[in-house]
Amino acid sequence: MPKASELKKGMIIDIDGVPHIVKQFESKSPSSRGAGTLYKVRFNNLQTRQKLDAAFKGDDFLKEADCMRVGVQYSYLDGDTYYFMDTEDYSQYGINSEQLEGQIHYLVEGQEGIVALIMDDNLLAIELPQSVILTITDTPPAVTGSSATNRTKTAMLSTGLEVQVPEYLAPGETIKINTVTAKFMSRA
Repeated sequence: MPKASELKKGMIIDIDGVPHIVKQFESKSPSSRGAGTLYKVRFNNLQTRQKLDAAFKGDDFLKEADCMRVGVQYSYLDGDTYYFMDTEDYSQYGINSEQLEGQIHYLVEGQEGIVALIMDDNLLAIELPQSVILTITDTPPAVTGSSATNRTKTAMLSTGLEVQVPEYLAPGETIKINTVTAKFMSRA
């Protein structure tokens, strides 16, 4: 049972028998003497998709939901359903695009390193790796001799994600993107 101070984005917590995933996590330290740190958490109900905002003290205990963490590979998209394959027993799990809010732009067919959160043989959510490698499909050409500073430009990636990249990068190059901040990290 984790304390509120040990929560992380993506953890699955059992609230009144229903699994909730931590979407946002913020700590607030009050300035008055003797006051403890408060943790404001935004959960998403994994069954109804409703948001739940809650505040906890640092030593409040929360119950972790009973779900399996399985390594999966992204296989394909069929209509509105994204399919993932278990890398050990090759079983298939499908999840609706609405449940992958904010994660779709990081998925490329055959991508590994994804962790699936499974409860009662149903895929509840996925955890993306810390970084993914994507290809630049469109970006304006670099302006030569324009400045000595590190300038950036907007690049469209193969998944439809738009990020700021250094000016020297061109279409066709592969880059590493941080999945938490959606920012350019390096060339791949």
